[in-house]
Amino acid sequence: MDWLHVTFPVSGVTTWVFIPPLVAFVLSFFASMGGVSGGFLLLPFQMSVLGYTAPSVSATNQLFNVVAIPSGVWRYVKEQRMVWPLTWAVIIGTLPGVLVGGWVRLEYLPDPRDFKFFIGLVLLYLGVKLLADFAKRRKVAAIAAPPAPAEYGMDYRVSDARFSWDAIGFTFMGQAFNVPFLGVFLLCASVGIIGGIYGIGGGAIIAPFFVAFFRLPVHAIAGAALMGTLVTSVAGVAIFQLLALYYPGVSVAPDWQLGLLFGLGGMAGMYLGARCQKYIPATALKLLLLVCVLALAGKYIVEFMHTV
Repeated sequence: MDWLHVTFPVSGVTTWVFIPPLVAFVLSFFASMGGVSGGFLLLPFQMSVLGYTAPSVSATNQLFNVVAIPSGVWRYVKEQRMVWPLTWAVIIGTLPGVLVGGWVRLEYLPDPRDFKFFIGLVLLYLGVKLLADFAKRRKVAAIAAPPAPAEYGMDYRVSDARFSWDAIGFTFMGQAFNVPFLGVFLLCASVGIIGGIYGIGGGAIIAPFFVAFFRLPVHAIAGAALMGTLVTSVAGVAIFQLLALYYPGVSVAPDWQLGLLFGLGGMAGMYLGARCQKYIPATALKLLLLVCVLALAGKYIVEFMHTV
């Protein structure tokens, strides 16, 4: 069975051929329920477990998004759970940021140790914000519980989606939501830079930000966040492939074989995750995001401190 134990020439990773798609399937299944592709979990797996620390790991991570996400997005579209005005705001905001982030990653963060510390600080801030928001909502719920979803017939379809230069709005499960367009755009542009550096397309961090800062329901924003990640990841792969021409001595372009293998597993996990998401309570989805974010933040910061 030696043929199952392969070495990928670009990344230098040696592993069993079934490990990448299996890991990607599991991560994508759970993460996609919260509007996250699983890339923010797959990146540390590549760096810490597979030992893939070259700059091209970011491009490979984005290639995984390009292959895996369409199946999940298609499922959300089919079930009429896409907030299209929010989706376009995410795309327009994150796309320029991802391109800038790719350049920053190469010029200023080539050292994996510093790269991990940067990621840890970003994730720690996001995790603390999610934790504070979760605790506050639990306290309010104990005083006056909100109407149960069953009152609205468990209809998870998004309706009355609307856009103006002042606000983006939609109706979900009988409740109207409105967020300022400028605020969403500026947030997405900032997160896009972080996502470009991190190699996750930008939209993957957008989902927790929407939940924590704009108080949007996680069931409604998942499709928009995934679509943003897909579009910006396509741009990310392209820009890394282009930058490889200007950095001949550095591993910049994606490992296509490894990325496609991750993507195939992610494709199946993404579809099933989107299919099952509406059966999972919002509280459970928020806790999933919270645990993942805080665990990764702690891991990277501790690793950095041990190497100082």
